[in-house]
Amino acid sequence: MDKLKHRKSSAKILLLKDDGTPAINQEVKVNQKSHQFKFGVGGFEAIELEGGKPGGEPVDSARKAHLQDKLGKLFALNNYATLPFYIGRYEPVEGQPDEKRLKAGARWFTERNIKLKGHPLCWHTVCADWLMNYSNEEIFKKVIARVERDVSAFAGIIDTWDVINEVVIMPVFDKYDNAVTRICKEYGQVRIVKEVFEAAKRANPNAVLLLNDFDMSVDYEILIDKCLQAGIPIDVIGLQSHQHQGYWGEAKVRNVLERFSRFGLPLHFTENTLISGDLMPPHIVDLNDWQVEEWPTTTEGEERQKHEIIEMYDILFEHPQVHAITTWSGGDNAWLHAPAGFLRIDNTEKPSYKALYEKIHKEWHTETTARTDADGYVTIEGFKGEYELFYLGKTVTVRLCD
Repeated sequence: MDKLKHRKSSAKILLLKDDGTPAINQEVKVNQKSHQFKFGVGGFEAIELEGGKPGGEPVDSARKAHLQDKLGKLFALNNYATLPFYIGRYEPVEGQPDEKRLKAGARWFTERNIKLKGHPLCWHTVCADWLMNYSNEEIFKKVIARVERDVSAFAGIIDTWDVINEVVIMPVFDKYDNAVTRICKEYGQVRIVKEVFEAAKRANPNAVLLLNDFDMSVDYEILIDKCLQAGIPIDVIGLQSHQHQGYWGEAKVRNVLERFSRFGLPLHFTENTLISGDLMPPHIVDLNDWQVEEWPTTTEGEERQKHEIIEMYDILFEHPQVHAITTWSGGDNAWLHAPAGFLRIDNTEKPSYKALYEKIHKEWHTETTARTDADGYVTIEGFKGEYELFYLGKTVTVRLCD
């Protein structure tokens, strides 16, 4: 039994010669160029590379070379990127969004046929301080206006969004006062989710909209149930999997899949983290409380990370409802300084990079030779995605899809 049958498709395609007649009995080389499945990683570095630093400060040549090398390696492996839209950084001054730099970074990906997701449109963390100058009613209106503005501005560039982030904890978040927790407390979780999703859908009716959370408890299931019963247009359930304190293990991964697949929606593992150094101590409750200046990768940890990443990707790629996996930090020394990347600080490739490259581009890859029939048709079968067909000195691009 082929456990990956759902990842494959077939098509019968008519190939023509230059004169428009069927290319009968011709050899055809079939080469997969990309996957339909989204293999993702954070793409924040492209903003600095293409748009410069915040405030317009230029990037020096050594830094540019480092960023180019890093992005080149990460997106030789992956085909999907997340870009940041935290309002506290995207719009630190009201009415002055960082649209120009974000669009410059986005172009780096669109020129390479890499799909994009924006993260997040509404969140209580990295919120804008200026929102707190307003009443709750005005805050809510401004949050909705922000969603409509940015989803509309990036339509056709970014058509997938983490619309709202970590709603389970949102109304009880007590680390510090913020505008989004204020309105969530007053108006309730379901209403705020409904309003921001409907705003995003108005701004881009074709957008794919995610509800995203780190809380894998029954509380998230209850929230999803309530939102769906309220008719909220959730397209995808986002599941964060930051594993700074150790790999979930096969049993938990399968349990999460079983519990969240019952809703019948696609699942995206939106923020996956597996460490290649010492693990964060188990007594830490909020990962952000672990503040260290250095967190080195280790040889032993890199081998552990490799095996954990391959096992987790195997399980997720096999599950028919999983449509995307995003490893949150492509390189080390990003969030929390964690050694969580496929690349070390100097951009050298870890064993996890090489092992996953073998999976995606060799084991989960179709490259073969076929032959057209007496009517000029060729049948190709393989993993869903984009292909190039080579015959008679010609190249044709086709797509195998659902």
